[in-house]
Order: sequence, then C-alpha cells, then structure tokens
Amino acid sequence: MNKILAIALIVLLTGCGIGGEKRIKLFQVEEPRQKLNLPDPMPLTLEDIRWIIITSENAQEVFKKLEEQGIDPVLFGLTDKDYEMLAKNFAQIRQKLQETNSLLEEYKKYYEGEENADSN
Repeated sequence: MNKILAIALIVLLTGCGIGGEKRIKLFQVEEPRQKLNLPDPMPLTLEDIRWIIITSENAQEVFKKLEEQGIDPVLFGLTDKDYEMLAKNFAQIRQKLQETNSLLEEYKKYYEGEENADSN
C-alpha cells in the first residue's frame, strides 16, 4: 500500500510539470497623469505710495505743506545707498516670482501635456 501511495504521489507531483506549463502574460496599462488643477497665481494689487523727496533745502517747505493737508509729518528715511538696496531687493523678488511662475508652468506641461499648459 505504501508503494502505491508513493507512486501515486510521484505521478501527481511530476504530472503537473509535464507539458502543462502555463505562462502568465503581463501587460501594462498606462494611466494618464492626473491634472494638477492649480490656479494661476493672482496678480498683486498694491497700494499706491506717494514718495516725497526731502532734502536739507526743501525740508521746511515740505513739512509746512504736509501740515496744511492735515498730515502729521513723520520721516522714514533712506539714504541714497539704502534706496539702491531697496530697488535691488525688489528686483530679486520679481526674479524669484518669475522663476516660481516658470516652474509652475513646467509642472503643468509635465503633468497635463504641452497643449493644456499653454491654453491656461
């Protein structure tokens, strides 16, 4: 009985490998990238600023005019060098905003395709 059981077990185990090889075919289905749906940055709406240039020659006149208009004359001063640095800082801010907008456009092109990024 043990011999019959052993033979049956051998036939059963080896029978699976004889001529019955099955192959599984794998294939990929490429899914389109999801749209980012990021809104374009809103342009800034800045308040108008009135610059008054005060020199040693016109200081009294400027203060008098401000007082006549009901404005308390307070000075927040910049030297000519500080004004240059302020202008350079604003230029750097503009540059960084342009870089950020360009990066956003590149992400849109990558995720949504060229035609969708250009249409926005």
